[in-house]
Amino acid sequence: MANGELIVKGGFIIDPTRKIDGDVGDVAIKDGKIVEKVSSSAKVIDTKGRVVMAGGVDVHAHVAGPKVNVGRLMRPEDKLLSGVSRSAMAKNGYRMEAGFSIPSTFKTGYDYARMGYGFVMEAAMPPIHSPHVHEEIHDTPIIDEAALPVLGNNWFVMEYLKAGEVENTAAYIAWLLRATKGYGVKVVNPGGTAAWGWGLNCLNLDDVVPYFEITPREIITGLLKANEYLGLPHSMHVHQNDLDNPSNYTGTIESLKIAEGVKPKNKFGREQVLHSTHLQFHSYKGENWGNFESGAKEVMDYVNKNTAITIDTGNVTLDETTTMTADGPFEHHLHGLNHLKWANVDVEMEIAAGVVPYVYDPNIRVCDIQWAIGLELALFAKDMDRTFLTTDHPNAGPFTRYPRIIKWLMSKKAREAVLDSFKHKDKVIAATHLHSLERELTLFEIAQMTRSGPAKCLGLSRTYGGLAPGMIADVGIFDLNYASMPSDAEKIESAFQRAACFIKSGEIVVKDGEVVGHGHKQTVWVNVNMPENPQVMRNITQSFTKNYTVQLQNYAVKDYLAPHPFVINVDVEA
Repeated sequence: MANGELIVKGGFIIDPTRKIDGDVGDVAIKDGKIVEKVSSSAKVIDTKGRVVMAGGVDVHAHVAGPKVNVGRLMRPEDKLLSGVSRSAMAKNGYRMEAGFSIPSTFKTGYDYARMGYGFVMEAAMPPIHSPHVHEEIHDTPIIDEAALPVLGNNWFVMEYLKAGEVENTAAYIAWLLRATKGYGVKVVNPGGTAAWGWGLNCLNLDDVVPYFEITPREIITGLLKANEYLGLPHSMHVHQNDLDNPSNYTGTIESLKIAEGVKPKNKFGREQVLHSTHLQFHSYKGENWGNFESGAKEVMDYVNKNTAITIDTGNVTLDETTTMTADGPFEHHLHGLNHLKWANVDVEMEIAAGVVPYVYDPNIRVCDIQWAIGLELALFAKDMDRTFLTTDHPNAGPFTRYPRIIKWLMSKKAREAVLDSFKHKDKVIAATHLHSLERELTLFEIAQMTRSGPAKCLGLSRTYGGLAPGMIADVGIFDLNYASMPSDAEKIESAFQRAACFIKSGEIVVKDGEVVGHGHKQTVWVNVNMPENPQVMRNITQSFTKNYTVQLQNYAVKDYLAPHPFVINVDVEA
């Protein structure tokens, strides 16, 4: 390859960042970046009759860290769901792959690459376990990754916000991002997980957290202000209270209203201030599981009006999977429903987490309604650059089902085939809107949901999610002819399941659906440059001396755990 040059030639280009929708053209690549042109000696990849998109960007998944490993340890049977395999290139250093809902680190990287994904956000990093998270990120091949430290139940945060000290909260966040090599502010069941230490929960925005005398509303409001005070690349990333309970849609809308009137303060291109994650689990109507029904329309009617919000779907895929979340009380509740294995960990003064296996059985009405709600969220959305495809991997299903969800979103016939297979079809239709929705998403809209939208939401739109010159050369080539899209929806799923070719950072890593290279992996984190806050540093030092089980000097992630970094610097004035 001359000077790292490639030219992806003659494909149907779909690039929402430049409003290109199926135009036939070329993508030139040199030294890992997309460029205007290359020399005549560049290697040519013929993509005539195929679709060319940027590499996928997953805004929310659980792929690295202690709770993922707990799931692997407690569920050896998960490996049997997909079998144990070895890459076709095993002789050349490729590693054994295993696991279905909680794949090994190697299989995680390989499977994302096979689907044409180049970036994944680990959505819940316990700060004290950040070295473990980064070890697993480093161990995961091909894909670039970042991680969000969890802050919504952090004792420092709650104490500062109780006192109304937004600047001190921001200074603590800045220190924590540097210490953990984290990317942004993640909030999980704000206040509720801290209440779990007393055997309680916070299901409503105005429930009071024991001892701290603060409410979820105050935590969300304060962290939203701190995030914008710092001007971080990503919006505040929120897993709201009262997850997975009937009637929770009203509380969801109330929490989203907190973003009204807040203006983004950042230099990274995002236009929103709050990202609401796995919204499917927060869009439920009904008073109980007996009269449970979809609240997707009501929630999306609000989301469509409030342009300060982005969301991801959290689609149920009707699989056996493994739930895992920093929402400790929810996992105990789920264990009480299905009586399967349960693991719970209370992590210092920072977070709690639980792991419970789960089966989304298509013969169970509730599971079928959850499946429909996730699809409805996307089909009701009016701005696909604010609506992103996820499964909250692995909570609603494995990320390897993204191609199947794309099929369902693009084909009413495929959705109806699933509905027709349900034992409780009539009850599901009565409780949801899906049967009456005629909309079928286009490839351009899918590219918005999986490429340009999440990249912009994360503040990475100058690097990922598009095919403009200067961007990282993550390029997916899919065996779909845009001029004559297949009437057989199964071909859509198979095309996105195994990319015809995937180029990661300018190197061909997948060819004909098989891994052939490891690319040039990066770990992405945010470094906040701001004047040191003496009070906050004194508080941190005293707390580690009195309360933590590790010393302060052993808390931070060492540089060797995250080699080849892509560091985003944020400057905050005094």
